[in-house]
Amino acid sequence: MNRPVIGVVPLFDSEKNSYWMIPGYMRGLEAAGALPVMLPLTTDRAEISQLAKLCGGILFTGGQDVSPAIYGEKASPLCGEICDDRDNMERELLRLAVGNDIPSLGICRGIQFMNAALGGSLYQDLPAEYPSQTDHHMSPPYDRVCHRVDIVKGTPLHELLKKDVLGVNSYHHQAVKRTANCLREMAYSEDGLTEAVYMPGRRFIWAVQWHPELSYQSDADSMAILSAFVSAAK
Repeated sequence: MNRPVIGVVPLFDSEKNSYWMIPGYMRGLEAAGALPVMLPLTTDRAEISQLAKLCGGILFTGGQDVSPAIYGEKASPLCGEICDDRDNMERELLRLAVGNDIPSLGICRGIQFMNAALGGSLYQDLPAEYPSQTDHHMSPPYDRVCHRVDIVKGTPLHELLKKDVLGVNSYHHQAVKRTANCLREMAYSEDGLTEAVYMPGRRFIWAVQWHPELSYQSDADSMAILSAFVSAAK
């Protein structure tokens, strides 16, 4: 059986000047029937175009904060480390994914980046800009429920999971503020933050704020999201 190739955006450690990867991204996609491949970090548009043509789907992973310059703001003192090479690479990857209808899934930073690159904006630091009693930065273990989200009826996520409320894990300090015009919300946290989005008119361009790659082994809904992504990439 030929498995669809999923290009996985690499994580980057600036102190060690090295690529790295959370195993759950790769193993979760493998369990869903894909052949995941970690992409090289490059800003060369010709190379990115070649990489995109090799992939049946693209996974936009977690990692550093998204540069506020992408959504027209200056970085606040509470904005974390930025990786310009990742931002530039992912901007071109996303352009190609949208233009060529390449199935794509964003996780954590992935939803933040996709929203910002497509014209939306972000909270640079939730505790400072969106204080709440909801815990968005949980402690281990990460495969447990941290808070709940309300799923919007009539959205692809609701059609997939067949439920109105979903328990999710959570580990982030930035979040979607203003949703890009081309995206639609699929879920909201208990305190009103956008937790999942999709792009109408494309086979599968979804993004979630939580981490299915850390919970797919114990949570059927996390596995269902990864499987839906892989199925779209076939």
